[in-house]
Amino acid sequence: MEALGENDRGGGLSRRAVLGLAAMTGVGLLAGCQRRPSELLASRGDMASAWAAELPRAWSLKLLDDPQQVLAQRDKAELLQLSDGWAGSLDPAAQAPIANAALLARLDPAAQPVSRLFLNGGPARAWPWSVSPWVLVLRNRPDLMRHAAEGWNLLLDPSLAGKLVLPSSPRVILALIGEDAGRLAQLRRAAMAYDEPNGLNLLLTAKAEAVVVPRQRVVPLLRRDPRLQVLLPSGGAPLSWNLLLRGGKPTPEPPLEWLAALLEPPLLPKLLRTGWVPPLPIAALERAATGLPDPLARLLAPPQEVWSRCFSLPPLTEEERRRLQRLWDASAPAAASAAR
Repeated sequence: MEALGENDRGGGLSRRAVLGLAAMTGVGLLAGCQRRPSELLASRGDMASAWAAELPRAWSLKLLDDPQQVLAQRDKAELLQLSDGWAGSLDPAAQAPIANAALLARLDPAAQPVSRLFLNGGPARAWPWSVSPWVLVLRNRPDLMRHAAEGWNLLLDPSLAGKLVLPSSPRVILALIGEDAGRLAQLRRAAMAYDEPNGLNLLLTAKAEAVVVPRQRVVPLLRRDPRLQVLLPSGGAPLSWNLLLRGGKPTPEPPLEWLAALLEPPLLPKLLRTGWVPPLPIAALERAATGLPDPLARLLAPPQEVWSRCFSLPPLTEEERRRLQRLWDASAPAAASAAR
C-alpha cells in the first residue's frame, strides 16, 4: 500500500504541492509588481495630447503643474518632458542616451545639437520632438502688420507702449531686441507684463494689443479668432524646444516606434493642427500641412530662408550669464531713470 504524504488520498494538498503553489503565487505577485507602467512626467500644457494617447500600454503619462515639479520628481520616472530652457539646468553629460541614429537622421539639422544638449559629439541625450519659434501676436492691428518687414523692431512702436506682453525670460527678450542698452531700456518701459503663459488671455480680453509667445500656443486660436495676426519675422526668431529625456529610473530603450510615430501620418497632420511641430525638414512639413489654410501652413512650415535664420539658445557660461544679467539690471526702468 502506498504511504500517505506525497499524494494524500484524503483530498488535501501535499506539502510539496503547497510549496509549489506558494512559489508560483510569489512569482505571480513579483510579475505583477514588475508590470507597473513605466512613467512619463510632463507639465500641463507641455505635452501633445494626440501623441500621448498613442503611448504603449506599458507606459503611463503623469501631468504635473509646472516643469519645476517635473525636475523635482525626475528620479521617480523613466522619461521626462522638459523645454530646452528647463533641461539646461541638468548636467548634459549625466543624461543617458535616447533615440537612435536612424531617428535623428530624419530630423532637421537644427535639431542635432539640441539632441546632444549642445555637447560636442556623442550620442543623443534628448529627443527634440517639437520646436516653436517665438512669434509676435497682434490683436486688431493690421496697421502694424503692414510694416511686417520691420520684424522685431515693431516691439518698439510707440503705439504699443503699455499694451505689450513680453516673455518672462530676459534671455529671450535680449535675443529678440539685441543687446543695445538704449533699445532694451525703451522696450522695458513699454512692457505691461512679462508673462507669456497668460499673455494670450490678456490679448483676448483687450487688456493688451501685442504679445510674444512660442508659436505653438497661438496656433489653436487662429482658426477661431480672426482678430489675431501672427508675425514670424523674416529675419528669424529664437527657438523654443520640447524635449524628451531619460529620467532617474533605469529603463530599457524608450519606445522607439512611439518616438517615430509623430514624424509621419496619421499623427503628424493632427499635431500640426494643434500647433505641435516636429523638427522635420521644411519640405516634409510643407507636405504634411497640405490642406490647411495658406497663412497657417506658412506659419507651420515657414520658407526655408526664414527658418534658416531661426536659432536655438544654448546654455550660457557663467561669465555670459553675469554679463547679460548686468545688462538686464541696468535697463530696468527705475535704473534708467536714476541714471538720468
